[in-house]
Amino acid sequence: MRRNVKILLLFSVTWMFVVVYYFQTTRDLKPEENRALRLKDSVSLGLLGMMDSSAAAGGTLEDVGEVSVSTSPQLQPQSSVDSRLSWAYFDERGYIAGGALKPGEDPYSRNKFNQKASDQLPSNRNVPDTRNEMCQKRKWRQDLPATSVIITFHNEARSTLLRTVVSVLNRTPEHLIKEIILVDDFSDSPSDGEELAKIQKIKVLRNEKREGLMRSRVRGADAASASVLTFLDSHIECNVNWLEPLIERIVEDKTRVVCPIIDVISLDTFQYIGASADLRGGFDWNLVFKWEYLSQTERENRRRDPTAPIRTPMIAGGLFSIHKAYFEKLGKYDMAMDVWGGENLEISFRVWQCGGSLEIVPCSRVGHVFRKRHPYSFPGGSGNVFAKNTRRAAEVWMDDYKQFYYASVPLARSVDFGDISDRLALKERLHCKPFKWYLDYVYPELKVPDFSSIASGVIQQGVWCLDTIGHLTGGTVGVYPCHNTGGNQDWVFTNTGQIKHNDVCLALTTQEPGSVLVMKTCQHSSDQKWIQLSKTGLIKHSILNLCIDSKHSQNRGLIVDKCDSSATSQQWEYVSKL
Repeated sequence: MRRNVKILLLFSVTWMFVVVYYFQTTRDLKPEENRALRLKDSVSLGLLGMMDSSAAAGGTLEDVGEVSVSTSPQLQPQSSVDSRLSWAYFDERGYIAGGALKPGEDPYSRNKFNQKASDQLPSNRNVPDTRNEMCQKRKWRQDLPATSVIITFHNEARSTLLRTVVSVLNRTPEHLIKEIILVDDFSDSPSDGEELAKIQKIKVLRNEKREGLMRSRVRGADAASASVLTFLDSHIECNVNWLEPLIERIVEDKTRVVCPIIDVISLDTFQYIGASADLRGGFDWNLVFKWEYLSQTERENRRRDPTAPIRTPMIAGGLFSIHKAYFEKLGKYDMAMDVWGGENLEISFRVWQCGGSLEIVPCSRVGHVFRKRHPYSFPGGSGNVFAKNTRRAAEVWMDDYKQFYYASVPLARSVDFGDISDRLALKERLHCKPFKWYLDYVYPELKVPDFSSIASGVIQQGVWCLDTIGHLTGGTVGVYPCHNTGGNQDWVFTNTGQIKHNDVCLALTTQEPGSVLVMKTCQHSSDQKWIQLSKTGLIKHSILNLCIDSKHSQNRGLIVDKCDSSATSQQWEYVSKL
C-alpha cells in the first residue's frame, strides 16, 4: 500500500512539473521552435524518460499515459532548453519545396501574386501591430468560447496556405481554437492539404469535384464542432489578438456578424501594410463591392473611441465570424451559387433584412493578399458566373429595386439564374424586411435613382432593333434583327430625354438633315436630347425638326432627317422591360 502511494506521489509531482514546463516553453519559444507546427504525433522524450524511471520504481506504462510515436518522414524532433522535453515539428521546408516554382517559371503565373517572394518568407514571420494604441491596451473577456476556423482553398500556394494556418495558431490563445478545418476544393495536388493534416488541430476535407467557395464553406461549417464559426481566406495573416474582439461581440449578441479590418499584404513583395480604420463596405447599383470612407461626422465620433465597432452595409465576405446556430438559422449560403462572387452581397442583405447586423471590429486586424486577377478558371466564364450569382441575390432580396441593377448591367438579364424558390421561402419563413427598409435604415447613403430614368428596353422597328453593332464611343449605330437578349440592343430612355446604352448616349454630329448619329459620353448636352412622340412613333430631337431615320442603315448607319410621320423608316416603338 505504502509503495503504491509513493508511486502515485511520484507520478503526480512529475506530471505537475511537465505541465508547468510545457506552459513555460510555449510562452518562450525559440524562433526555430514554431509552436504552430507541432505535430499531432509529437513525442516527449522527457515523458519517455519518465516511463523508464517509473518502471524502475515498479510503475507501469499506465502511470504516465500512452505516448504514440509516428514514423512519418515529416517528424523532426527539436530539443528545447531542457533536453528532457522535445517536440516533433512539421517539415516546413519540405512542404513548400513540394510546390516550388520550376527553374525559369514566372513567379506570378500560378497564383497571380509573387510566389517566389512568398516562398522565401518563414511561416511565422513577424508582422507589424497595426491596431490603434487603445486596442493594444484593452483587455478582453476570459470566458470566450472557442471557434472553428474554416479555410477553403483551390490550388493555393503552399507557402501562403501554411502561413495562413500558422498565423491562426501562433497569434490566438490556444483554448480559443477548437479546430482548423481546411476544405480542399479539388486542388490539382491532394497532398497540398493532406500533408497539413499532420499539424495540431487541423482537419482536412477534400471535395470530390470543384464545388466553389459557398458549397465548400458550408461543408466545413457542417463538420465544425465549435459554437462560433470563423471563415478565412487561404492567403491571409492574422495579427495580434485578432480573434478575441470578434468573439466578444458575438457573445454579447449572437445575431452579430463581425469582420476584422482587412490589412493589405502586397502581391508583389508580401509587405504587410496597415489599412485605414475609417472604411466600411458598400456597393453601387452594379452590385460590385467597394470600400468607402465613413462620413465626416462618423470619423469625428470615432476619434473619441477608435475601438468602437463600425456598422457596415456590406462585408467583403472573405473574413468573418458568426455564431454557428445563427448561421444555420439564416440559411447558411445559397448553395446554387457557383465558384465565387456575389455571396457577400447575398449574405449581407440576408443578415440585415432578417434581424441581424454586420460590424467591422477595429481592434481585430487580418492581412490579406489582394490580387488583380483570379488565378483559377470559372466554368462558363467569370463574368457569367458572377452575373448568375449576383442575379440570384438581386432577385431574392432587392424587390423592385433590382431594376436599378439591370439598368446598370443590362447583360445580366440574359444570364440564367436558376431556381430561387427555396431562398424566397427562406425569406418568408424568417419574416425578413423589404429592401426599402435596408435602404432607409442601413444604407441611406446609396442614392436611389428615379424609376423613370432607368426604364431599360429595346427601340424596335418591325423585326429590327436599334443596335450598337459592336461599336464603342464615337461609333455609329444601326439596326439588327431583334434577338431579345439585351446586350447591344439594350437602351434606356431617360426622363431627361437621353437615349442611353451603358455610359454612352445617342448624339447628333451636325444639325443638318442626313447627318449620322453617333454614341458619345453622356453629358446632358442639347445634341443628346430627344422626344418620343408616342402617337406617331417618331423619335424627334428636342429642339430641331429632325427625327431618327433608318433608311440608310445598311451603309451609313442611322441618320437624322426631316420629320415625316408617313415614313416607315422613322417609326419606332420603345418596348420597356420594366
